[in-house]
Amino acid sequence: MSAPATPWLLEVRHLRKSFPIRRGFNRKLVGAVRAVDDVSFTIREGETLGLVGESGCGKTTTARCILRALAPTSGEILFRPAGGRVVDLAPLSRAELRPLRPQIQMIFQDPFGSLNPRMTIFENVGEPLLVNGLRDRRARLARVAALLELTGLRPEYMHRFPHAFSGGQRQRIGIARALATEPRLVVADEPVSALDVSVQAQVLNLLLELQARLHLTFLFVAHDLAVVKHVSDRVAVMYVGQIVELATTEAIFAQPRHPYTAALLRAVPVPDPHAASGDVALTGEVANPANPPSGCYFHPRCPFTTQVCRTEPPLLRELGAGRLVRCHRAEELTLAGV
Repeated sequence: MSAPATPWLLEVRHLRKSFPIRRGFNRKLVGAVRAVDDVSFTIREGETLGLVGESGCGKTTTARCILRALAPTSGEILFRPAGGRVVDLAPLSRAELRPLRPQIQMIFQDPFGSLNPRMTIFENVGEPLLVNGLRDRRARLARVAALLELTGLRPEYMHRFPHAFSGGQRQRIGIARALATEPRLVVADEPVSALDVSVQAQVLNLLLELQARLHLTFLFVAHDLAVVKHVSDRVAVMYVGQIVELATTEAIFAQPRHPYTAALLRAVPVPDPHAASGDVALTGEVANPANPPSGCYFHPRCPFTTQVCRTEPPLLRELGAGRLVRCHRAEELTLAGV
């Protein structure tokens, strides 16, 4: 696990992303969906931060804002490039972002849709090299061959097309493409959720091996807590566009401090037929990000709600070293971990 003194590579401050809601013939603006609502966190060099939550909570939108595939509505995305000063990615234009793109790459969720079926593996993996100025075909061939070997594939496969490979092999090709430009930060958007369970373990172990060998830094987006526990140093839990808890993986799983985190942990299946299933299901529905409830966004579903939860929005505050919780009652609750 990364030492606390390790410098941060990425710092996100008060990130917000809203999508307008328009209706009628004149496309009148009638509201906005707050997909990301005041998100802040840091990632240290060589660390893996897991970003977890239910579908629709804003995980992928946060990742796409960091990559600047989406322009954030407000906030700062501070990135420390190799040998350079800290840069705020949020206000940069497309031309200003271009020199920084090789240092921030993404592994996509769908290994079947993320590769161009009309291009060979050499063309798919080598395209980032070509775009970033490596015109020498022989040099690209050598680099692609090395990347395929690095990810556990045979270099002679590079002239085949994606349809000739299984899902696990295609995801390895996607990982090779993400590493082509030697990035400092890799955003992995649910990279194993579309794979068989046996293949998931192979890909996760490959990512851990590559991180140790290349000193990579990961933002790992997932909804599977078992996967997050295996690969992450710290975990940030999101609910309706907000981070509700952030702590080390051990602390989150041993003793959650937010009721939503505890509910997610109770939903993790236990490989024991005699173990009690517990009260897995939460009551109520996920809050509408276009019209969130007053006070704490989680209070309509929380079994520990008080009057202050219904009226006052809780702040993301520190409870001990490195532990952040967005809950009015975090100190007094005793919640079960895994």
